[in-house]
Amino acid sequence: MTSATHIPVMLERCVEILGPALERPGAVVLDATLGLGGHSEAFLRRFPDVRLIGLDRDPQALEASGRRLAPFGERATLVHAVYDEIPDVLERLGVAELSGTLFDLGVSSLQLDMRERGFAYSYDAPLDMRMDSSRGITAADIVNTYPAADIARILRDYGEERFARRIADRIVAEREKEPFTTTARLSDLVRDSIPAATRRTGGHPAKRAFQALRIAVNDELPVLERALPAAVAATGLGGRIAVLSYHSLEDRLVKRVFAKASESAAPPGLPVVPEQYQPKFRLLTRGAEPPTDAETAENPRAASAKLRAAERVREG
Repeated sequence: MTSATHIPVMLERCVEILGPALERPGAVVLDATLGLGGHSEAFLRRFPDVRLIGLDRDPQALEASGRRLAPFGERATLVHAVYDEIPDVLERLGVAELSGTLFDLGVSSLQLDMRERGFAYSYDAPLDMRMDSSRGITAADIVNTYPAADIARILRDYGEERFARRIADRIVAEREKEPFTTTARLSDLVRDSIPAATRRTGGHPAKRAFQALRIAVNDELPVLERALPAAVAATGLGGRIAVLSYHSLEDRLVKRVFAKASESAAPPGLPVVPEQYQPKFRLLTRGAEPPTDAETAENPRAASAKLRAAERVREG
């Protein structure tokens, strides 16, 4: 996958939502999940004075986006970091506050399309799933060493898999014969562990299990739980945050953080809410916005996307 064929999800809507904050003098935008740099390129082109900070844990993504954003020179600063490191990155760069932040969560097009990364269940590859392939445990480590109860918990909590325990028990039984090393063998086992009637609906039978393992390998939800409040805290007055999520676990977390930021902190029952208790943020989307039908037709990977956004309206 090259930048030429990469289609950023809900690009125009993200530009529209963050735009008013990026038009201001001295604006700094953070792309917390840089990927192949499609959203970042649009921000830099549409807002000629904006400065971009792009984060990604994947060295291959940074290399690809670095080539794409090279024409913008010093306006783009790319950093190898996980997005819960936002406070440390901003401190190192001497950035006091952010005008805009974008999170485009989940697995990137680069990771999906490079078969050797092991993210996809649709073709055979090493059972890896690390977003940063230079460090950390792999999916093979989990399925070959974790107790059945822990594997079942991962499949249930991160994949909402109804047959989590059945799949986990099968994994443990089969790994005694031969360790799991490839995606195809695991995908086949998951399919065979799910009742035939269930397999006929809801897409590929291994989709939920592979999502769960990917989230566990990359510690995605705990990282997001730390990153979102950090981004909220770093947002300056008039600044905006937009988050694209792709499954209900991510979206519920985003909804909770934005709801807290946009609620009054006043004790219940006050006839008049003092200024210091007024909400610090206002929501910019009505619930979670889906992509348009036209975009989904052009880019099927956008189909599950949900966009939420908020703006800081008071200091805090």
